[in-house]
Parts: sequence; structure tokens; C-alpha cells
Amino acid sequence: MRTKFVSVMVLLCAAFISASAAEDDALRDTVRLSEVVVTAPLKTNPDLLPLNVTQVTAKEIEQSGESSLLPVMVSKVPGLFVTERGFAGYGVSGGSAGTVNIRGVGQGNKVLFMIDGQPQWAGVFGHSLADTYVANGVERVEVVKGPSSLLYGSNAMGGSINLVTHRQHQDGVTGRARAMFGSFNTQKFALSTGIKKEKLSMTLSGQLDRSNGYRANSDFWLANEFMQVNYAVSSKWSTGGTLDMTQSYANNPGTIQDPLENMWTRIFRGTGGIYLKNTYEKADGGVQAYINWGRHKLDDGNAPGAAPKDYLFNSTDYNMGVTAYENFYLWQANTLSAGIDFQHWGGHIWNTGKEDPSVRSAESTHHVNEIAGYVMMQQGLISNILNLNAGVRLQHGSTYGNVWVPQAGFIVRPSSSSSIKASFSKGFRSPNIRELYLYPPANPDLKPEYMLNYELSYRQHLLNGDLMFGAALFFIDGDNMIQTVRVDGRPRNENTGSFINKGFELEGAYRISPKVTLSANYSYLHTNAQTLYAPKNKLNAELTYTPGNFSFTVDETSIWSMYNGAPDSGKESYTLLNFRGAYTLKAKVPVTFSVKVDNITNKHYQVIYGCPMPGTTIMGGVEFKF
Repeated sequence: MRTKFVSVMVLLCAAFISASAAEDDALRDTVRLSEVVVTAPLKTNPDLLPLNVTQVTAKEIEQSGESSLLPVMVSKVPGLFVTERGFAGYGVSGGSAGTVNIRGVGQGNKVLFMIDGQPQWAGVFGHSLADTYVANGVERVEVVKGPSSLLYGSNAMGGSINLVTHRQHQDGVTGRARAMFGSFNTQKFALSTGIKKEKLSMTLSGQLDRSNGYRANSDFWLANEFMQVNYAVSSKWSTGGTLDMTQSYANNPGTIQDPLENMWTRIFRGTGGIYLKNTYEKADGGVQAYINWGRHKLDDGNAPGAAPKDYLFNSTDYNMGVTAYENFYLWQANTLSAGIDFQHWGGHIWNTGKEDPSVRSAESTHHVNEIAGYVMMQQGLISNILNLNAGVRLQHGSTYGNVWVPQAGFIVRPSSSSSIKASFSKGFRSPNIRELYLYPPANPDLKPEYMLNYELSYRQHLLNGDLMFGAALFFIDGDNMIQTVRVDGRPRNENTGSFINKGFELEGAYRISPKVTLSANYSYLHTNAQTLYAPKNKLNAELTYTPGNFSFTVDETSIWSMYNGAPDSGKESYTLLNFRGAYTLKAKVPVTFSVKVDNITNKHYQVIYGCPMPGTTIMGGVEFKF
């Protein structure tokens, strides 16, 4: 009942503000169609890809007031959900949060994160590092809902998320600086700048977050530094490189039922890459080399009153590779894309004594090699009203052999303002080193998990672009899931699980006037498996009002029927109502003052069982642009 009430109130507010703004008859901007193409790296002509892709823009990231990208994606992308355990930080190891599910697929690193096309996941345990995906310096986020394994290989089984960093496009120097303060002694600082002179451009950014946390012993600290350099060698060739580093420290108090003391994680992550791109009339492409590496140290903690453990867990890992790709425009409305990918990943784990760090135990080192080639053809027909797409990838792993990845689909554009997409695609995830070699359930003979995805979507613009709506249907058949079972009385990882997910998604946006915009998205998921953190129903609605130098946003998120790990298999449902307001003082150096209030109704809920989320929280801040 409360969910329906909140939704009705949002719509009533829209109607009221619409009436007050009726006199604004100036030309209205077109409502953005929340679909975009994958651009980094530009492995193919993305305009013709029959995939469902949603973009989160720089404006949406900025208006959210969030320093992490994950909560922004939850509100903007239908079918996507992220686990949380507290007010600040996601953590890693036991009890961590930050698991990303797309259409109920995601646990076990089945959604691939990338920064400018560079894969981001830990080489030993195979999981993504949620705390490293910060908002500062990010120009947009591109989310592919469904398998992206044809282009990106393993771990893009359920989808891919590409963080596209900001590039300086205008000559001179620009930048911004922001500071925010709020509940639980939370402080957030960010600084970014861009420099461009003729053929050379550079961006630099830094971010610092810290918080005492909502619960005792849940304090969090994070620092991020980013640098990007680009150089136009000629009109046909360009080169550049990126460096991204994150340091974090997080305490974990455990769950309410099983509290912990002295559990903490200290992480360093780094990402570096270089590229060389070409652009000719009949071909374009490039080569990219990258490395993602990390150093982790953690204390597993102890129950209250119990003796602390006498060791610390340590790990180092790496994930490096090279990708080369080229697109050939052979004849009218045709694109032939081909590429080769090589990836080498692995790492080292060990324990060190707390009293004598030179004492080591449980030491292990492993690595895996993967090499793949792919080819894809795209052809436009009937004046590009119909576009056909088909491709295949062959990937070889040093531990599992060969995997074939097919993809096919079509796009029909009945008019310039509408499109229909249909696709079939396969996604897969290679077993990680923990599953293959570490701890008693390990099994070196594991094969990749895989899923087949069938999808149909429709999108339409109306009212001269002021109204947009879209719908998508999907059916997912997953098999070969890696699960721990009992074999001869002992735990062992086996390819034995399967699942079927099916559902639909709806989204729309309406620019009521130049000052008022209403948007909403809804997703429904039915699964035959008891999947954790995959809501059966998810609704997001947002109303934005921008009179003059002011900006006001009210948004709500509703979750129904989500397994959160409760021992009685109970389901969690909740509705959150949030508010953001800002005032911009326009001057030679514009200054914006902002405030955000989350969970206005002080709703009590648990995304992860045993980890209560905070009630109402407040953040306020100031930002300068130059």
C-alpha cells in the first residue's frame, strides 16, 4: 500500500508542477532515449548491434550527488540491482556487498566491469571490486543487459558495464572541485581538471571519501587517483593511455546475528592501459594493451569475546591482456568486424603471522591464459530499415579448452523515431582460480558456466521527442553452473547447476515542460532458482523540476519479493523516497550548493540479511566549476 501511495504522490506532484509550468511554450529539448552504443574500445559499428544497451549520462551522475556509481545505476537501469550492507563502502571477502545482478544473473562475477574497455576484476578470486567504481572523472556508463561475450569473452555472461572516462574536448583548462558533508561524519572530496592544447589532451582527477559508518566498527576510507593522456598523431591515427589507482580501508562489523570484531580489509587496486587507433574511409580499429593489478590484506576478525586470529590474509593478483580489432566497410551499409584477444590472469595468496610477519603459511600461486578470435558481420537492407547482425567467437582457455560463442539478431526501424530489436546470444564465465585450485572444494577440471539469452525489445519517441517509452522481453537458459556439492562425503566444486530466468522491462520519460521531466522504469523477473539479491519486481520513478538556477528532484525506489539470505527463505520488500535540491550561483566561477536526503520515510530494511541499512541520511555540499 505504501509503495502505491508513494508512486501516486510522485505522479500528482508531476501534474501539479506541470500546471504551474504550462506557460513555458519555448522549444523543448528531446527526451533522451536511454540507449547508447559501446564505444571503448570501438570493436565494431555499434549502431547496428541488436543488444539492449542503457546509458547513464554525466548529467545524471552529477545530479545524483553520489561518489559511487553503483547506486546511480540501480535507479537508472531497469533490471539491474546491487547489494548494500551499510552507509558507506562495499568491502571485499566474507560479508561483502557490491554484487551486481542484471536480470537475476551476476553472482560469481557474471557481469563484466570495464574502464574504457579494460576488464576490471581480481585475478585470484574473479570478483569485481565494487569500491573502485567511483563517479569522479566518469563521462558516462554504458550497461549492456544480456551476454557481451562475443566481443569481451569470459565474465560478460550476464552483461557488461563500461565506465567511459571524461576526455577534454575544448582547448584550454577546465575543472571542478566538490566537497560534501553529512550523516555519520561522512566527508567526500573530489577534484578534476582537463587540459587541451592542439593535438594533446589530458584529464586528471582525485577523490577522497571517509565515513564513521552507520554501525559501530563500520568506518570506511577510500582514495582514488586517475590520469588520462590522448594525442592525435595525425588525422588518421591517435594514441593515448590511462592510469587509475584506488586505495581503501573498510571495517566489517559482521551481521546482527553473528557480529565480528577486528575484521578489516585494506586494498590497493591499479589499472593501466595504452592504445593506438586508426580511422580510414574503408576501415578503422586499433590495438589496446592493459593491466589491472591489486594488493589485498585483511583480518578475518573474531566473534566478541573470542581470541583474535594470529594471522593476516594477503593476496596479490593481476589481469593483463592485449586486444586488436579492425572494422572493414566492404560495401554499402556493410561492416565486417574482426578481432583477437589475449588475456593472462592469476595471482598469489598467503597468510602472515601477526606477531612475526616473516612467518608465512597457506601459500599458493596460479595463473590462467586465454586467447580468442571473433568475427561479426552487420548488413543494412531496404535503406537501413532492416539491419542484420551475426557473429561468432572461439575462445581457448588453458584450463578448459575451447568455447564457441554465437550471436545473431536484427533491428527494424519502422520510422526515424522507433526501433524493434531481436537477438540470440550466448554468454559464459570461466572458472576462477579459487574454484579451480584453492581450498577443499577446488576442482581443476571445471568447465565454464554458460547461458543462452533470447530478447525482443521496442522503443519509441512521440510528441516531437518529448515522450519516450520502451519495453523488452527476455528468456535466459543457464547451465553448467559451478556449485559446491558433496562427493564421497567431501565438498567439491562441480558443473551441476542450471536456471531459467524470464521477464520483462518497461521504461519511459516525459518532458512535461522545459522545467519539468518525469521518468520511470520497471522490471519483472521470474526465476526457477532461489536466487539471492534478484528482486522479482523493481520500480524506479523520478521527478525533476528546474526553475531558474534551482533544481529539485524527488525519486523513489521500490523492491518487492527479494531473497536476501534470511534463514527462513523470507523475502524482503521496501520503498525508499529520496530528495535532492541544488542552487547554482552563476558567476565567472559558478558555484553550486546542494543537499540530498535519502530514505525520507526512515524505512527499516535489509538488502543483505543481518545488515540493517540506515534510516534517513542527509548530505550537503558545494561545488566550483572553472
